[in-house]
Amino acid sequence: MKTLLAATSAALLLLTACGGNGDDALADRAEEAAENRADMLDAMADNSTGGQAEALEERADQIEDMGEMQAEAIDDSDVDADRLSDAQKNAMVEGR
Repeated sequence: MKTLLAATSAALLLLTACGGNGDDALADRAEEAAENRADMLDAMADNSTGGQAEALEERADQIEDMGEMQAEAIDDSDVDADRLSDAQKNAMVEGR
């Protein structure tokens, strides 16, 4: 009985920690979108030289950082992503 109670308590704690509102998946989408944009800039930097390459790499780093912060903000908000329209989800992913 104690084992069952402990297992149930652990499962409830895990469910509470993740929120279960779809915000984790939405946060992952936002971070992935930022990483994709940063990867494009890195590829452009690879084909550039000098100051232009450095500027592109710096901007790519900034975009990755912004994506991480955006993902964290979405996750922290505990938004119920299942209740959002696709347009609302896309706006959150794009940071609008």
